[in-house]
Amino acid sequence: MSSLTIAMPKGRIFEEAADLLRQAGYRLPPEFDDSRKLILDVPEENIRFILAKPMDVTTYVEHGVADIGIAGKDVMLEEERDVYEVLDLKISACYLAVAGLPGAKITDVAPKVATKYPSVASSYFREQGEQVEIIKLNGSIELAPLIGLADRIVDIVSTGRTLKENGLVELERICNITSRLIVNPVSYRMKDLQIDELVERLSLVVDGNEEVNL
Repeated sequence: MSSLTIAMPKGRIFEEAADLLRQAGYRLPPEFDDSRKLILDVPEENIRFILAKPMDVTTYVEHGVADIGIAGKDVMLEEERDVYEVLDLKISACYLAVAGLPGAKITDVAPKVATKYPSVASSYFREQGEQVEIIKLNGSIELAPLIGLADRIVDIVSTGRTLKENGLVELERICNITSRLIVNPVSYRMKDLQIDELVERLSLVVDGNEEVNL
């Protein structure tokens, strides 16, 4: 039986996803969590893991170097890759929101919006009937209103602490975000039994919040 390759983002999503996989009965070694390797093989489960930046997971799955991926809904909305979304893992819950300085006067003509989600932001403001200028940033989005680069930002909000610490307030909520299990379409045809088993085992944990005993 050929092995499954799973692309996972580093950080909190990785930790929560690894915990889900263990609850689903997959034997992941203890050192798995602390490893600095970018490729981790678990031969006893016939699985290989690729650790990637969150924005790259959907790319790996679309191009078939990974059969399966775990990606935030925010990444999927922004990237619009040719992959199947097969399961809401209900982990790493957060949401996309519009934020800015309290009481700040918004530019009347095409206010500037800074974000690392230009496609999502453009679609949202278009739906609101607003014409804005999108400024793409890759990090420290909260800085943009503070230095006069943008009137507003569109970014992920988890606890709201980062906004508060930088003197920003949430203005509008765009959509809720959780991590999803995604599959390469060709892999789904070639490795359907293996993938269906993984999805079923994870579904039992996600929906019933119970461990799978094999």
